[in-house]
Amino acid sequence: MKTLVYFFILLLFFGCKTDSKEPIPAKEKPDSIMAGTDTLIYKEEKHFKSIRQVTFGGDNAEAYWSFDDRKLVFQSNNPGWELQCDQMFLMNAEETFKDSKPPMISTGMGRTTCAYFLPDNEHIVYASTHLVKKECPEVPLRKDGKYVWPVYDSFDIFVADLKGNLVTQLTDEPGYDAEATVSPQGDKIVFTSTRSGDLELYTMNLDGTDVLQITDELGYDGGAFFSPDGTKIIFRASRPKTDEAITEYKDLLARGLVQPTEMELYICNSDGSDLKQLTFLGNANWSPFFHPSGEKILFSSNFEAEKGFPFNLYLIDIDGKNLERVTHGKTFDAFPVFSNNGKFLVFSSNRNNGGTRDTNLFIAEWQD
Repeated sequence: MKTLVYFFILLLFFGCKTDSKEPIPAKEKPDSIMAGTDTLIYKEEKHFKSIRQVTFGGDNAEAYWSFDDRKLVFQSNNPGWELQCDQMFLMNAEETFKDSKPPMISTGMGRTTCAYFLPDNEHIVYASTHLVKKECPEVPLRKDGKYVWPVYDSFDIFVADLKGNLVTQLTDEPGYDAEATVSPQGDKIVFTSTRSGDLELYTMNLDGTDVLQITDELGYDGGAFFSPDGTKIIFRASRPKTDEAITEYKDLLARGLVQPTEMELYICNSDGSDLKQLTFLGNANWSPFFHPSGEKILFSSNFEAEKGFPFNLYLIDIDGKNLERVTHGKTFDAFPVFSNNGKFLVFSSNRNNGGTRDTNLFIAEWQD
């Protein structure tokens, strides 16, 4: 999760280009209103039955389904929509925005990240910096020669309706509170906070009560999601081990920064018990999401890359076995999220961007 900043920095740093593989020829369009064609599917991508591009231009990511699968909320900094930094937008699941703009449902002030639907399908939860400053906060691209993520202590978590009206504020602790997602069971929120002095995971009720810290190891814990039955949580984490790495991590965090180049996936019970490291791949493994079965994780990784790119999607069992590559681009695929009925996958990709740095949303029909 961690907003569009991460891959935007990566795109700038590595100067990625559009995929060079030739898509397979188009076939007859499926009957489903949600289905697309297969013109944007590479021949190795056997899990995609069809695919449809949803946005065209700017950086668009972290799209999440409503509980009834009829709508999606996502964040964008599309300059054509007169945005200076990430704001939240609403769309019907069958819509496409090529020459139009979806309704913005954040305040338009500050920077926002990680919107997620609540079970009533009429409200969302998201983080925003607008209480501290109405303008977009500065985005540090590099620090001491290394690219970093900003961890704004001005982020707090809010609930809003689908017209953009703020309903309530869920967090008011000093420091960073963001990256909130909701259990498919509709009873809990998991989020990342620095209230302990480190970047740890917490859960709370939908009204912000009963806050429970569920991780406590040094390092960045974030981008967490519940399993379909709400009993487990998957997340990404850094775990500095050497004295040098620990010092660097603490120094960066004191300046509101983290370096996200070395992250692995971890899995635990929803109360934090039975914590296990799931991947041991190296490089950056992140944006994990449970397969509808609850027995596999779909995630993004550059562990096969020599110079940072490409990022592709991979499946892995929750016991760490049977790693399988899902996408086969040469640039960037990330933020995969299954619909609640398990039939569709929304994700962000650089495919079909005409050689630009645009990152767009795509919806694929999933097949196991």
